[in-house]
Amino acid sequence: MSRTRSASDVLERDFLEIRSRILDLAAALDRLDRAADRPRVEDDPRLDRVRKALEILRREDPARAEAVQLLFSDPYEEGWRARLPVAPRIG
Repeated sequence: MSRTRSASDVLERDFLEIRSRILDLAAALDRLDRAADRPRVEDDPRLDRVRKALEILRREDPARAEAVQLLFSDPYEEGWRARLPVAPRIG
């Protein structure tokens, strides 16, 4: 059985990676803001999802990762395999 790490342990181990990912995200958002065609993408649903994901990340909720995953996922549709060119499973 695995033990839950303390918040201090998580920060000690993961801080530099967290910082790096936040900096990467900030740089990407800066590039969007500086882009010449910024007004054209304001109504892009992908940008809307990015904004919603940032709102989710601001919450103090232990299920943030799940909420963000669901935000960027398509809803499950019964029979999807028959509609898409997916190779059948072997074995």
